[in-house]
Amino acid sequence: MATKKKSRARAKTRSRPKQLSPGATELLTLELQEIHSAENQLMRIAPRFIKAAQSPQLQQYLDRRMETGMQLIEDIEQAFEELEQGPSRKKNVAAEGLLNDVRQHIQEIAPGSARDAVLIAGVQKLEHYCIAAWGTSRALAAALGIRSVTESMTRALDEGRDLDQQLTQLAEESILPNLLADEDADEAIEEEDEVQQTPKRSRRSSSSERRAPH
Repeated sequence: MATKKKSRARAKTRSRPKQLSPGATELLTLELQEIHSAENQLMRIAPRFIKAAQSPQLQQYLDRRMETGMQLIEDIEQAFEELEQGPSRKKNVAAEGLLNDVRQHIQEIAPGSARDAVLIAGVQKLEHYCIAAWGTSRALAAALGIRSVTESMTRALDEGRDLDQQLTQLAEESILPNLLADEDADEAIEEEDEVQQTPKRSRRSSSSERRAPH
């Protein structure tokens, strides 16, 4: 009985996948592949986000984010050549999930301040993810002495942080006040409709009472 248990234990040990111990260069390559996939996914869907936005300022920020993404893709592809590597066939599922979430929201929410607010929130979530990935890649590249990657990631970080701050400012100073104003206007219209309908109901009630036999 003990022999069978030992045999099963050895079989389980053999069936486990071998764990890898990648070096710094391999980790950098993995990070760059993830970023490359994320940026390519964003480039495909960003035009839809721009079209869905109502705020001209938000459209401008999204358009500028596309420019950052295209430059970053070019920089990473040059880094692949330097590292003698290439893009991964695997899709960045984290970025895919964030982008799909935004796409679903803009399909469900009508154009206006509410949709713009959701767009800003979704883009900022993606940007925070990207900032973390760019920071990791910059640290690895700096440790390895790969100046081109260090510089491109530094530029992406600077632009990403600027965009994040600008989106927050746009939301706080314009989009959210407009959203609250829209809500107040809708409530005022509903109250006016109720006021207009009340006299009609009262007149009908009075007319019925006059026609009623004593």
